Formats: sequence, C-alpha cells, structure tokens
Amino acid sequence: MAQASAHGQGQQHPIRLYLVVWIWLFALSACSYFVDYFQFEGLLRYSLILLFMMLKAGLIMAVFMHMAWERLSLVYAILVPISAVLVFVAIMVLESDYTLLSRLSFFGPGT
Repeated sequence: MAQASAHGQGQQHPIRLYLVVWIWLFALSACSYFVDYFQFEGLLRYSLILLFMMLKAGLIMAVFMHMAWERLSLVYAILVPISAVLVFVAIMVLESDYTLLSRLSFFGPGT
C-alpha cells in the first residue's frame, strides 16, 4: 500500500519556475521579433535569430522536458549526437565552399 502511494506522488516543481521560464521565452521571442522589426541584415540578423532560437530550445529542453533533473548520462545521450551533427554540418559547409571555389577556378565562372 505504501508503495502505491509513493508511486502516485511524483516530483513537483514550483509553479514559479514555470512562470519564470514562460516570461523568458516571451522575452526571447520578442527579441527575435525585434531583429526583424529593426531590419537587421546579413550575418548579424541570422546570428541573432539562431542565438535566440537556441536559447529558447535550451530552456524548453531543460525545464519542460525535465532535462535539468535527469542523469548526466541521459543528457550526454541527447546532447552529444546533436553536437556531432552540428559539427558535421559545419564540415560539409566548409567542404562545399572549397568545392565551389575549385570548380570556379578550374572551369571558370560561366559553368
């Protein structure tokens, strides 16, 4: 009987934590909106949008997906593959620039 009641109770976090996270998500979304409103352009625009997106995703993962309270091995099981994918995408972007540059130097800009 005691086991059933212990199972029924779960870890509960204070509602204040969720409200603070919602406020941060709202503020980060507003910052992302203001990037477009103030018409930032080029690398600054995309960098700011990606920064705000990653911050919001991190907050959502940490609090709403309860990753902040998980074991470190589970966090590594999620973050390491994502980091590896991002590294490989960066390598592919650099490789594509090299390939484009070598094609332009050998075949000329008309091809």
